[in-house]
Amino acid sequence: MNDLELTGRARSHIIEIDAPRCALHYEVVTSFFAMRTAAAVDGIDLQAVSGFRDFDRQVTIWNRKWLGERPLYDRSGTPLDRAALAESDLVDAILCWSAIPGGSRHHWGTDIDVIDATAMPAGYQVQLLPAEYAPDGVFGRLTGWLDQHMARFGFFRPYRMDHGGAGVEPWHLSYAPVAVEATAALTIPVLRAAIAASAMEGRAAVLERLPEIYTRFILGVDSPCATGSRGQPALA
Repeated sequence: MNDLELTGRARSHIIEIDAPRCALHYEVVTSFFAMRTAAAVDGIDLQAVSGFRDFDRQVTIWNRKWLGERPLYDRSGTPLDRAALAESDLVDAILCWSAIPGGSRHHWGTDIDVIDATAMPAGYQVQLLPAEYAPDGVFGRLTGWLDQHMARFGFFRPYRMDHGGAGVEPWHLSYAPVAVEATAALTIPVLRAAIAASAMEGRAAVLERLPEIYTRFILGVDSPCATGSRGQPALA
């Protein structure tokens, strides 16, 4: 991927899928649909509620949280009071669950937030909070299925454990054969250029801390434990 693709400012690497509707990196599509087919055999309707997300969309998410227009949560999923947060704490609170624009793995089209559509009661509103994916949560069965099967299709959870950066996200899957290369290609200068030219709220505070943010929130993720070479899902 080039710099514009890495930071979500281009979508030349993306394919739009109609059923189920999602946008993915062209190298991810086959493996995602193979995983969906396998899940369906076990009665799971695996759907991506978020795939590719462009830079402008990430700016909107960030700005709405910065301005108090979207809720903020601590690492356990407990709501926070926006008005009680100092600027540096606000940056940390947003980063716990939302990446900086240009630094989201969703820009690559390799990462998806997944649900089991068959598990939801009528009218259920997905929140993407850890409790939903706990053993007794609405998507608890999906979590167990993914634990057993996702590596076979090349996927892993980059936010499986708390490394002091982003929060634990059991719903967030990443396609290792492409995402590992994208992580290595996304450098601090590439990020800095994208953010500096943006309309992002709190931009100066983020740029001042960019090396720390880069280390904690972009590099500080779990590695795939069993994936094959580029384009070849591992067998597990």
